[in-house]
Amino acid sequence: MEIAFNASDGPTLGVEVELEVVDASTRELASVATELLEELSGGTGEHPKAKHELFECTVEIITGICTTVGEARIDLQGTLAALDALTQPRDLALMCSGTHPFSSWRDQKISPNPRYARLIEEMAWMAERMQIFGVHFHVGVRSAEKAVAIANALTFYIPHFLAASASSPYWNGRDTGLASCRSKVFEGLPTAGLPEPIDSWDDFEAFMETLVAAEAISSIREVWWDIRPHPDFGTVELRMCDGLPTMDEVAALAALAQSLVDWLDALMDRGYRLPVAREWIVRQNKWRAARYGLDADLIIDSHGARRPLREAISDLIEELTPTARRLGCAEDLGSLRHTLAAGSSTDRQRRVVAEGGTLVDVVDLLVKEMATNRVG
Repeated sequence: MEIAFNASDGPTLGVEVELEVVDASTRELASVATELLEELSGGTGEHPKAKHELFECTVEIITGICTTVGEARIDLQGTLAALDALTQPRDLALMCSGTHPFSSWRDQKISPNPRYARLIEEMAWMAERMQIFGVHFHVGVRSAEKAVAIANALTFYIPHFLAASASSPYWNGRDTGLASCRSKVFEGLPTAGLPEPIDSWDDFEAFMETLVAAEAISSIREVWWDIRPHPDFGTVELRMCDGLPTMDEVAALAALAQSLVDWLDALMDRGYRLPVAREWIVRQNKWRAARYGLDADLIIDSHGARRPLREAISDLIEELTPTARRLGCAEDLGSLRHTLAAGSSTDRQRRVVAEGGTLVDVVDLLVKEMATNRVG
């Protein structure tokens, strides 16, 4: 199976943000995406920057092909403002987190798309409960082989992104004890979660050919790995992040994604062979980030040596700062230090409850953070 990779000229950037639509009175998820997208698109139902996701309570906003984090941010903010203008008169609100604190997946309506109906038919309960929301980053790379090598090297950094974005401690009205329960719910799908070990583009093509021939998938779009090469876009796609409540946080993780991919690309150009972490270390580190968030300890070698994840992220910011300066996103990357100091959205949500608030108050916090672009 030959898969063409539409190589990018440089580290272009694309961002996808899955927004939750909530009833401003009940704070429950509201199944109104079709209505909103119909009006947003002027009656066509198709919009270049906003689209359906699996459930009718979700609107995904996407950027075009951007060169900088700042450009991507402006792109997202424009679509967000247009959506916000439609939700307010309907007594609706927007927010972004890995999970809704208390709405039940059992109450959600499936979006009117044959692809989603087929997914529910094939995956049954595993897909029915996918009431989860994330942010994805596409970074352009210049060849298929680079996409494979960079994707493999990026697996070591899955916990960095997951912990910094963690925003899903609650599921169906209870505290799961996890910093990111979204990541564990998503792993219920057979082609989601950690990527399979792929050695080359030929290996990637053979793997996809096997899945398609076995009718495990109908297209590459149904392989939802945490990190995957995206042949159509000519990118490496990072999909491990929970939903991020503010555009500042989206921009910070976008800066980390773009800078890290470009840094790894430059190492390859200098003749370095990119390291690939052992699969069991990657799996254990992802679990630790999902469970403990920024308070996790990261396993750094096969002898079991560990270091605090906060410290590892801080050092990564330092390492990537020269690259970020060149890409024009050093300030956005540096803002991740505020997250390291103050905690992730999971920490903020739990703080509301610890101070006597309810899960309704948690929703109010998330709605306020998106509306004001200010945390807390």
